[in-house]
Amino acid sequence: MELRRQRNSILRKTAATGMSVLAARGFTLLEVMITLTILSMMLVIIFGAFRLGLSAWQRGDSTKEEYQRFRTASELMLRQIKSMVPLKIKTEKAEGDYLAFEGKLRTLKFISALPIKSRKPEGLVYAMYEFKEDGDGGRIVLYEEKALNKDFFEVGPKEDSGVSLMEGVSEVRFEYCRPADPEKNQEEKWEEEWNAKEEKALPKAVRVSITYKNEKKEKEEAPMTLLASIPAHQFEDIRTRAPGLGRRAIRQGIK
Repeated sequence: MELRRQRNSILRKTAATGMSVLAARGFTLLEVMITLTILSMMLVIIFGAFRLGLSAWQRGDSTKEEYQRFRTASELMLRQIKSMVPLKIKTEKAEGDYLAFEGKLRTLKFISALPIKSRKPEGLVYAMYEFKEDGDGGRIVLYEEKALNKDFFEVGPKEDSGVSLMEGVSEVRFEYCRPADPEKNQEEKWEEEWNAKEEKALPKAVRVSITYKNEKKEKEEAPMTLLASIPAHQFEDIRTRAPGLGRRAIRQGIK
């Protein structure tokens, strides 16, 4: 009996020692919870940084596409404005013949030798740029038709012939450069309107200020300015030195 009691005592001591060793080597519930919390926080930070980087990449890619569209549209607009032709329209009214050009703060009408909507050259075209306000902003609409009948400039283009050249625009300003006149002691300046019937000449240049609205910042960005010089503003010189297109354009007055 004594040997059995001693053996049982030794076994109990051994079991107690083993459990204490296991307890010393293992983790408590509090340590496990703290470890899981730290891991969760690390995962949240990693995924947040990943989403932030992905969002920045998407915004940069979207901005790049918008800039590319604006650059393409602005280059086409500048090329067409620079290709302006001083076409005189014959009329039976009292004011006589006049140059087909009308410039206002938000619209621009003129005759150009460069069509944009058509891929093939089709002679002179009547182009009209107009800023239209929509509910969420505005857009620049281009109307373009062939200069065929005698009333095309007075009647204007068809509404369904317009195409949106730029969208997401909050403001557009067309301005017209009046050249300096030493005889009248007049310096070069910019006008908000230009009536060729009264001026009997084209402006020296056209300046287009385009403002986009940043929807996230809820404020307007600084306006982007396009400047197009008009070589044909001195149409008398074009008449003498351009026996081809220049002379034909000036004398073409639609009958």
